[in-house]
Amino acid sequence: MSKLLLNLRNVPDDEADDVRAMLENQKISFHETSPSIWGVSSGGIWVTEDADFADAKRAMADYQKQRGARARDEYAAAKRAGTAETFASVVRAQPVRVALLVLAILFVLGLMALPAILLRG
Repeated sequence: MSKLLLNLRNVPDDEADDVRAMLENQKISFHETSPSIWGVSSGGIWVTEDADFADAKRAMADYQKQRGARARDEYAAAKRAGTAETFASVVRAQPVRVALLVLAILFVLGLMALPAILLRG
């Protein structure tokens, strides 16, 4: 019976391609399901053979360690170069979006505080 190795929700295309290539290099049989039309499921990469699942998990753990180290190195390099994304750079690039998000947060906080305010008065 197939076992899910990677849920593809919010997975970048390059990462999914890397996982597919890793499985092919390891000669691990897999298949992929596509996202549903209604967005209920996001698709996934499934290991076909139960006997291969432990090997696939080990290979996936190694891949994730390497990808995490690479991402940390890239972020550190961007930080040293001054090109890393900061809150201030996001505000400069998308001021309307940031303002709307702040207003939405304040609105939700107000709704959460409303019962306490009404019970007090």
